[in-house]
Amino acid sequence: MNQRPSVAVLGLGAMGHAFAANLLKNGFDTWGWNRTKARGEDLQSAGLQLADTPEEAVKQADVVISMLANAEITQEVLQKAQAELKQGAVVVQMGTIGVEATEKLIADFAEQRPDIVFLDAPVSGTKAPAENAQILILASGDRERAEKVEAVFAAISKGAKWLGKAGAASRMKLVVNAWLISMVQGLAESTQMAEEFGFTPDQFWDVLDGGPLAVPYAKSKLGMIKEGEYEPQMHLTWAVKDARLALAAAEKSHLPGLQQIAGLWQEAVDAGYGEKDLSVIYRYLSDKKQ
Repeated sequence: MNQRPSVAVLGLGAMGHAFAANLLKNGFDTWGWNRTKARGEDLQSAGLQLADTPEEAVKQADVVISMLANAEITQEVLQKAQAELKQGAVVVQMGTIGVEATEKLIADFAEQRPDIVFLDAPVSGTKAPAENAQILILASGDRERAEKVEAVFAAISKGAKWLGKAGAASRMKLVVNAWLISMVQGLAESTQMAEEFGFTPDQFWDVLDGGPLAVPYAKSKLGMIKEGEYEPQMHLTWAVKDARLALAAAEKSHLPGLQQIAGLWQEAVDAGYGEKDLSVIYRYLSDKKQ
């Protein structure tokens, strides 16, 4: 008999699909649901039980992972599923939906289903790390009541950083993404300047390599810039969404750089670059100057 908790994954996009695949590899009974059902069909041969509705997906699950596109969809789907959740189940909201929407969900579950343990647990990492179970989970909520989630986190990540009361993790995720967005913008601008001065992306990285500025994430983005291929690890559209969420949540902080980047990246999305990796901002800047 399988002693692992049964799991439902709501949302089988790039990240949710990776979570479901890793859970199946580790022997978890796993249900999945996605608005476009075809997204999970390739995992059925590995044992995924693909549901037609969120309600059907969560009925047998000890742990429910929500990894959906935005706050509105997350709230809609979890509201539908709420009444069908098992007594004492753990709901793990892992999408980046911002502070306001997270607080609403925390309050709603506390009022409507106090038996449910609601965890706020967005992730640091993108598609490839998720596929290799190398993301970092930023977790917040009642860890003592959520013991069954530890085995789930071990299957889909390299670890979890517990940050306290539910809601704290979504705040930290916005901090992390604000830094990431600023770094990619700086990388794109610096690479343009390097090329103007006659240096290649490889030469730029060679100077950084081995020193304190040699961030592995920057190396992967320089590789995309060098090849001119921007297969999305994090869509530019999503990055703009995250920048807007950070700006909305940080009411007392002065963030002129992030504000400017959000506006510029929105221009790039409007120009048709939104479905590419966020590093495509380099291409947008290059095309813009021509």
